[in-house]
Amino acid sequence: MPLDSGFARKAAPAAQVVGPLSSAAALPDYLTETYSWAYLNRTALFLLDRPSVVSGILWGNYRRLLRATLDELSPGQRVLQPACVYGDFSVRLAQHLGPDGHLEVADVAPLQIENCRRKLRRLSQATTVVRDAAAPLPARFDAVCCFFLLHELPDPHKRQVVTALLRAVRPGGKIVFVDYHRPHPAHPLKGVMRLVFDGLEPFAKALWTREIASFGEASADYVWSKQTFFGGLYQKTVARRSEQELFGPAGTESRPRIDLD
Repeated sequence: MPLDSGFARKAAPAAQVVGPLSSAAALPDYLTETYSWAYLNRTALFLLDRPSVVSGILWGNYRRLLRATLDELSPGQRVLQPACVYGDFSVRLAQHLGPDGHLEVADVAPLQIENCRRKLRRLSQATTVVRDAAAPLPARFDAVCCFFLLHELPDPHKRQVVTALLRAVRPGGKIVFVDYHRPHPAHPLKGVMRLVFDGLEPFAKALWTREIASFGEASADYVWSKQTFFGGLYQKTVARRSEQELFGPAGTESRPRIDLD
């Protein structure tokens, strides 16, 4: 079934592309050395970019995690998605924001942006740009939606990305992280996921031992909350920026408040 089938009721101006699609000089080492088979290969893109495949990879939890993500966002908001996602995630997100909202999808891989632009071509409220998620941005978004990106990043890059995303939201905005989490000790899939991570996702286990908040230059001006799913294997962690000034004097850092459901 075509990924875009039934998503748009009428034709709309094509999604805008910002920046050259051919710029691949800045591809990070972790991507070319660890994930080129999944994200820089057109055959893999053809095979993996299907909602049914994404659902299978997430043990049938994709729709549940998508709904949990959309529950945090409102129509009319300006939202950043810092990396492309296989399946219909970006289309669903753009539709949820509506014609009065705006979705900006970024990715460091030109091939991924080319593919995402195709899926969003009928949704004028969406734009795409070739950009590393770690690139600093001004605080111009109402929300950031980081869906299954962090587990693919080495820890130093996790820190850069989380810090950049925290800084990208306006006062009163939020950052929504949906990703892996340490499962319950008795989870029947814990051993399977350990093997998957050892073989294919070498940076994912960090999310089994550390809170996402610990990767960012967090301050008390963020309020963190976390909800887990499917026996703890997945998490939705939300960082809400206060209406007050976010960052204190240079070189200072304070512990974030974390509310666990």
